[in-house]
Amino acid sequence: MVTEQEVDAIGQTLVDPKQPLQARFRALFTLRGLGGPGAIAWISQAFDDDSALLKHELAYCLGQMQDARAIPMLVDVLQDTRQEPMVAETCQLAVRRLEWLQQHGGEPAAGPYLSVDPAPPAEERDVGRLREALLDESRPLFERYRAMFALRNAGGEEAALALAEGLHCGSALFRHEVGYVLGQLQHEAAVPQLAAALARCTENPMVRHECAEALGAIARPACLAALQAHADDPERVVRESCEVALDMYEHETGRAFQYADGLEQLRGAPS
Repeated sequence: MVTEQEVDAIGQTLVDPKQPLQARFRALFTLRGLGGPGAIAWISQAFDDDSALLKHELAYCLGQMQDARAIPMLVDVLQDTRQEPMVAETCQLAVRRLEWLQQHGGEPAAGPYLSVDPAPPAEERDVGRLREALLDESRPLFERYRAMFALRNAGGEEAALALAEGLHCGSALFRHEVGYVLGQLQHEAAVPQLAAALARCTENPMVRHECAEALGAIARPACLAALQAHADDPERVVRESCEVALDMYEHETGRAFQYADGLEQLRGAPS
């Protein structure tokens, strides 16, 4: 049983800018897992922070929690023109997802991942045809996203390489989502493409951020080298992403069972 005081203590870590960013991220994902009004309130409070990376992850976590009590804050952030601008296509995808859910009577069948995705996976199972749909820029973005998540669910090297090709096409939002999906898939075959995207200074910073976190999740020696090379990147969101990704790398290669360990850290701390 988690007490209100414990939720508050984890929330204080999240909103404290003096805390290391990796500790704040672990606190955020702990609150996402705990859920409830207290967790939502603390996550919402953190939108006052000046880190675009942190605010991006705050919105992601509130969406993953699927709690209607988070809607007012998400609407406020969406309407705030001072926030990061990767919004229009995101809203379009959200509308198409809602339309699909209405037409099909609810959520798609549970897949191998626990995330709430912006599009249901395509019914097609052939990796070659899914690759064609993913890379076809004449198709609606929602269809390409459906191919993307079907490739992720298919898994394996061929699917990972097909997804990695998506890092060279589409909008910044599309490439950002490809990076995220490759981080979920955690297949080593995608490392060269992810590292190349991270190293591309002309790439959108939010795409580079997602590629950095994917490398941290895949956690192979080549990932470590790529992340360390950009740990002092002049772009803040990239620099912070590498900091968080290096912490993820340490978790993936270590013995700790859970990345979102805010509660364990709190209960293990001396009183």
